[in-house]
Amino acid sequence: MRHDTGSAATSVVAVRRGGVRDVFGVPNYRRFVSGQSLSLIGSWAETIALALLVLQLTRSPLVLGLVMSTRYLPVLLATPYAGLIVDRSDKRRVLTVTNAVLGLTSLGMGLSVLAGTIALWQIFVAAAVFGVMTALDNPARMALIPELVDPQLLRSAITINSMMANVGRALGPAVAAGLIRWHGLGWCYLFNALTFALVVVALAALDGRQMHRTAPAGRGKRQLREGLAVARSNRDIAGPLVMMAFVGTLTYEFETSLPVFAEQTLKAGVDGYAWLTTAFGVGSVLTGLLIARWPITGLAPMIRVTVLYGATMLLLTVSSGLPVALVSAGLVGGASIAFLTTGNSTIQLAAPPQMRGRVTGLWTTAFIGSTPLGAVIIGAVAHRFGGHAGLAAGVIGCALAVILGTVIHRRGSRRDADQIT
Repeated sequence: MRHDTGSAATSVVAVRRGGVRDVFGVPNYRRFVSGQSLSLIGSWAETIALALLVLQLTRSPLVLGLVMSTRYLPVLLATPYAGLIVDRSDKRRVLTVTNAVLGLTSLGMGLSVLAGTIALWQIFVAAAVFGVMTALDNPARMALIPELVDPQLLRSAITINSMMANVGRALGPAVAAGLIRWHGLGWCYLFNALTFALVVVALAALDGRQMHRTAPAGRGKRQLREGLAVARSNRDIAGPLVMMAFVGTLTYEFETSLPVFAEQTLKAGVDGYAWLTTAFGVGSVLTGLLIARWPITGLAPMIRVTVLYGATMLLLTVSSGLPVALVSAGLVGGASIAFLTTGNSTIQLAAPPQMRGRVTGLWTTAFIGSTPLGAVIIGAVAHRFGGHAGLAAGVIGCALAVILGTVIHRRGSRRDADQIT
């Protein structure tokens, strides 16, 4: 318990010295988060369009699951090594490349959809490109944050960054609904291409003189093993990673489960899916504002948050009408942001600075890399048993995460007690 007490004490310091205003008072952080927030609005608009495009072409939840699997398979396979590349590289340069490639891909897809020449193979190719770039982009983005703010601001900076990501989740579907209704699916892709261009501009505007750069890791042998060893030996890294693996696989597959739940279970169609995703995002943002003011870290708080996450998922699963489902989706969004920010803050603060890329790469693997397996599982379950069953699998994912997180926490407590004695 000694370790958790220390984390709680540090959290109090972070609140006193690193509030929301203090974090946004850092020009580099403000530019970075502003660019990322706009990009995430575009990315969620494209994600909505992608799901609807696949369902329009195939009418198959299973094919949708396969597309999402293809989109995230490179993250599963490549992110651990991508994290090492991030540790060895200039993180801003990595992000510039990834956002430029993603922008060009979205531009090509948008033009193809508008021209009426889009084919399923193009969707799979674009999904694979997205996965490769995401494998590099996510650990670089997370590892860059500590270089933008002072250490006492880091907890709040990580929380705000996660919260702003959910602003994209809240606003992106509304943007998608408007673009689709008035202009068509292709404009969601073109809008996303524009937001990627804005990210490149924001990255170029960062003032290098005000950055707290981490010296790039030199080349050496067994560097991946070193990162894995650090993660395995620290319960505040191992615990969140294991928990995220189960939640990421079974619970956080909303890109596959929510479209099926909205269209086939609630009979709410395109607007229903957009509204559910918006409600999820609104709940995330409102909860994120509270967490940014009182940030929490540590494995024990993360376990408690996961219990709440599972309870809200159960409410959404048993929802029988759109109004109740919207309220439940908002609660799920709030629990989700609490889970993500608690886990992300915990591992980043526990990771040695020179290994932050590798550790955040493992987090990305557990979170996004689990999608290839999870999307197929949830797609198959929803195809066979309906939208309620796809969401019910998420409840099981939370339950398994709580059980394994508790085991790791207790083993860590016993190890700490043995070291004291």
